Amino acid sequence: MTKGKDTKHMILEAGLDMTSKVGLESVTIGALAKATKMSKSGLFAHFQSKENLQIEILNYAAHLFSESVIVPALMAEAGIPRIKALVENWIRWASELTGGCIFVSASTDFSDRPGKVREVLLQQQNEWIDCLQRIAQSAVRVGDFREDIDYDQFAFELYSLLLGFHLYYTMLNESETRKHQETALDRLMDNYK
Repeated sequence: MTKGKDTKHMILEAGLDMTSKVGLESVTIGALAKATKMSKSGLFAHFQSKENLQIEILNYAAHLFSESVIVPALMAEAGIPRIKALVENWIRWASELTGGCIFVSASTDFSDRPGKVREVLLQQQNEWIDCLQRIAQSAVRVGDFREDIDYDQFAFELYSLLLGFHLYYTMLNESETRKHQETALDRLMDNYK
């Protein structure tokens, strides 16, 4: 990497951490400059605006998410083992970030706010839902799920389970969260067999 790319990578790492703690809307050029001990003008030179900074953080997070959650799950055997791997990877992803999954908090912050940040976030969420649908299709192809399932419904239910886990884990701090999540996942998959 060049010095400029190294600096930008360091900024995005700090931006991702800050986003996890305070939310994407709270990440500003000034706040991130202070956190990285850079000048505002130095940081501004990399992004040109708060909106561009937020989009770059989302794109950086999406890249890390793909590398940490999706790609390793695709290495697992198709069907139920792949679904379980995907869920475990997502839980690890959300748990390793200081404040939890940034896509969850950003979705709340930008759900009713038009603009480029929302468009990027919406595209990322649609790609994630498509991934959940494709993973269900692979479970049908290998015979783990019956052929007449509704892929949209499966994606909705699996994502709802993950979001419920996120709330219980980050906000409610329930001691039985993992046990409940595993039971819910088993019941969900039994429903599609």
